[in-house]
Amino acid sequence: MATEGGGKEMNEIKTQFTTREGLYKLLPHSEYSRPNRVPFNSQGSNPVRVSFVNLNDQSGNGDRLCFNVGRELYFYIYKGVRKAADLSKPIDKRIYKGTQPTCHDFNHLTATAESVSLLVGFSAGQVQLIDPIKKETSKLFNEERLIDKSRVTCVKWVPGSESLFLVAHSSGSMYLYNVEHTCGTTAPHYQLLKQGESFAVHTCKSKSTRNPLLKWTVGEGALNEFAFSPDGKFLACVSQDGFLRVFNFDSVELHGTMKSYFGGLLCVCWSPDGKYIVAGGEDDLVTVWSFGDCRVIARGHGHKSWVSVVAFDPYTTSVEESDPMEFSGSDEDFQDLLHFGRDRANSTQSRLSKRNSTESRPVSVTYRFGSVGQDTQLCLWDLTEDILFPHQPLSRARTHTNVMNATSPPAGSAGNSVPTPGSAAPPPLPRSNSLPHAAVSSAGSKGSVADGAIAAGVSKFATLSLHDRKDRHHEKDHKRNHSMGHISSKSSDKLNLVSKTKTDPAKTLGTPLCPRMEDVPLLEPLICKKIAHERLTVLIFLEDCIVTACQEGFICTWGRPGKVVSFNP
Repeated sequence: MATEGGGKEMNEIKTQFTTREGLYKLLPHSEYSRPNRVPFNSQGSNPVRVSFVNLNDQSGNGDRLCFNVGRELYFYIYKGVRKAADLSKPIDKRIYKGTQPTCHDFNHLTATAESVSLLVGFSAGQVQLIDPIKKETSKLFNEERLIDKSRVTCVKWVPGSESLFLVAHSSGSMYLYNVEHTCGTTAPHYQLLKQGESFAVHTCKSKSTRNPLLKWTVGEGALNEFAFSPDGKFLACVSQDGFLRVFNFDSVELHGTMKSYFGGLLCVCWSPDGKYIVAGGEDDLVTVWSFGDCRVIARGHGHKSWVSVVAFDPYTTSVEESDPMEFSGSDEDFQDLLHFGRDRANSTQSRLSKRNSTESRPVSVTYRFGSVGQDTQLCLWDLTEDILFPHQPLSRARTHTNVMNATSPPAGSAGNSVPTPGSAAPPPLPRSNSLPHAAVSSAGSKGSVADGAIAAGVSKFATLSLHDRKDRHHEKDHKRNHSMGHISSKSSDKLNLVSKTKTDPAKTLGTPLCPRMEDVPLLEPLICKKIAHERLTVLIFLEDCIVTACQEGFICTWGRPGKVVSFNP
C-alpha cells in the first residue's frame, strides 16, 4: 500500500491524502466491483457510472447503489465505510445485448424499502424504467428509436416530480418524458414553442398526450451533461461546442452562458446554495461561474487531461460568521441544510445570502469542490473569500489561491462597493469583465464585445460608472443589465450579435463569455493525487466518505477524517 509520503514515483497510486480536515483513507474492504473482481477491459465501452438512493428504512442499511460496467448493470446494498456487501449476491443484476447502459438515476421521492424507480439510459438511445427491488422492468421509452437514435448521455428525474424525467443525447437534443405516457408508434411531429440564442424548444404535436412532452435542441454537437439547480428551478447544460448554458427550466428562458477555454465541456455541477456552477472538460480546467453575475470568477488548473466529473462537497462547504449570534445552529445543522432537497435548499440560500449582505460580513466563506479526470487524478479545490469577495485584497495571503495577474483585481477592489442586501451577486473581479455586458445590452455595440483590450483599458472607470447603477438597481435588474446570455423575445439585435461570436472561438476569447487566462484568478488544487490505473468516471461526496470509480469497474470508498471506526460488517 502506498502512503501519502511514501514512494517518490509519479505512477504510484495513492491510498490516502491529507487536507485541513485531516486524513482521508481508501478503504479496501469497502470496495465494490463486478463479483469476479477482475479489472474490466474498458476499450470502447461507455463510462462506469454510480447512482445512490436511500430507501428510508429503519435498518440503518438503507443505502443502495447501482453501477454499470460494460453491458452489465448491478444493484447492491451500500454500506459506506463499513465492509462492502457480498459481491457474489447482488440484489439485482442485468446483462444487456446489442446495447450498453450509459447512465442511470434513482427517483429519491418515491423510493421505499419495497420499491425503487431506476431510469437507465442506453448507448442506442433507449431509456428503461426498472425496479431492481421487485426485479421488474416496467417500461421502455424510445424503444423503436423513433425519437432519437443517438447515445443517451445523461438521464435525471425532474426534482420534486414522481413522473417527469429529462434525457440528453449525443445528438445535442434533450427530451422531457412522463412515465405515465406512451411514446407512440410513429415518429413525433413537433411544433416550435420557444427559440433563442443557440437553442430551440418544441412541443410534441399529437391528438392525445404522448412522449416526449418537450424537445430541447441545445448548441452544436453532443449535449454531454446537465444538472438541475438545488431548488430545481434552473438547468445547467454543457455541450461539445464548449458552452455552458443555464436555463430557467419552467419558463424555458436562457439565463446565461459561458464558453470553455477550448474544446468541449464534459461535466457540470451546482454549489449547494445555487450561487455558483463549476464546469470541466477538454481544456483540462475547472471553471467557476457565478450564477448571479453570469460570468467566470475563477479557473482551476491541476489536471493533465480531460476533466470527466466535477462535484461540490456539501459537508465541507462552510460559512463562519463574524457575529456568533447570527447563526444559532451547530456546524452539523448547517451541513444538513446544505445537503437536503428543494425545501431545505431555499432556507440555505436565504441564510447564505443573509451572510453575504452588508449587515453580517462573513469571516470566511469556503466552498469545497472536487474533480476527477482521464489523467486518473482526484483534485480537491477550495473556493475561498478572496475569489468570492475580491475587494478584500488582504485576505489573499490566507488562502490556497494563486492569483495569476496582480494588475486586474485592484480595479474591483479600488471601489468601496459591497453586495446589496439580499443580492446574489458578489462584486465583480475586475469590473472590466462586466463592462461588455452593459455595453451589449444598452448600446448593442459590436466592438465592445469583440474587443477585450478596450475592456481591460477602461477597468478603472468601469468601477465608477457601474457602481452608482448597482446601488439603484434591484437584483433582477442587475441580472438583466449585465447578463450576456439572458435573451428575451425583444432582444433580436443582441441575439444576432452573440451568434456571430459563437462560431469563432477567437472572437469569444477575451470577452465575458470566455475571459483570458490572465483576467481571472487561477486556483491551485488543495490536493491532486493519482488514485487509479484507468480514467476516473465517478466522484460523489457522501456524509462519511467520498466515492470514486474508474473505467476498470472498481467503486472505491474513501473514509473521511474520523469516520472510519472498524471494518465490522
